[in-house]
Amino acid sequence: MIDHDYLLARLLDLVKTPSPVGMTERAVALVDRWLRELGYAPKYTRRGVLYIKVGDGTPRRALAAHLDTLGAMVTELKPNGRLALRNTGTWAARFAEGARVTIFSDAGEHRGTILPLKASGHRFNTDVDTQPADWDNLEIRVDAVLPGHDALVAAGFNVGDMVAIDAQPEVIDGFIVSRHLDDKAGCATLLAVLKAIAEGTVEVAVPFQAMFTIAEEIGIGGTHGFGSEVEELLAIDNAVTAPNQSSRDDAVTIAMRDRQGPFDARMTRHMLDICAREGIAHVRDTFRHYRSDSAAAVEAGWDIRVGLVCFSLDSSHGWERTHMASLVALGQLIAAYIASPLEPVAD
Repeated sequence: MIDHDYLLARLLDLVKTPSPVGMTERAVALVDRWLRELGYAPKYTRRGVLYIKVGDGTPRRALAAHLDTLGAMVTELKPNGRLALRNTGTWAARFAEGARVTIFSDAGEHRGTILPLKASGHRFNTDVDTQPADWDNLEIRVDAVLPGHDALVAAGFNVGDMVAIDAQPEVIDGFIVSRHLDDKAGCATLLAVLKAIAEGTVEVAVPFQAMFTIAEEIGIGGTHGFGSEVEELLAIDNAVTAPNQSSRDDAVTIAMRDRQGPFDARMTRHMLDICAREGIAHVRDTFRHYRSDSAAAVEAGWDIRVGLVCFSLDSSHGWERTHMASLVALGQLIAAYIASPLEPVAD
């Protein structure tokens, strides 16, 4: 039912396509093309969220995964010919050190590396190890001859230029190791389910919207774009594979709560019942420092029930790792959910 090769191919294409929050156009265009190839008719909100309507009738469900990733922005053209930067989205400076990047200026694209201010062991000796790991202590070394501020200006750099971080994906024994799996692995899984629907191997019990949001990493991804008759939103995002968490590499995670609070009990129970009935490997987990498109929808005032289902993810917002077994289990759950009726609401 879930085409494993298609899922992995879409995932690798997505992580290699720059889409830091604030500059998601390339990834959106890619997904638009894939959806049209499957026979769907993409539409857009005014803010640029990509969505399709699936099934006969007015959508009463929505599924959302986000295409935006962590990134950075140039904050200063420095006298030494390098670029100061600041993160877009919440991620630690220690994971930025050493990253290869593309800087998008008005004049074009430029390659570079994020380095600490004291990067040379031959010059700074043990100071390399003791300097703080924070964004004020980082700069971009551009791969061009740029001796000073004036050279940067002449080359077309500006404050506000977007910076995309290389994903550098590897596939090893079923594991996918890469930056930006959050949430491109969720998007690829949703695409694989939509492929199964287009091919007739998954039936749609309730019309739904499939939404690819573009600003989840700054908290506003799921704030708009739902049809007036949508009753429930299922967000698709990463779990937290870490000490004191239940999530694991060979299962889908059903989130019971995030930092906002508990998810809708009917939706959560429905997900658990589907997994039990279909024999889908699953775990339950809670997330204390985490929010998703579902939280954004509730905070925006939408009168909809919300839930969250997740793929495994180790070292989230760092050097991330998931496993195909978890992605496939997630896809199986989403497909079974789409094929199931709406849960009745008590009067």
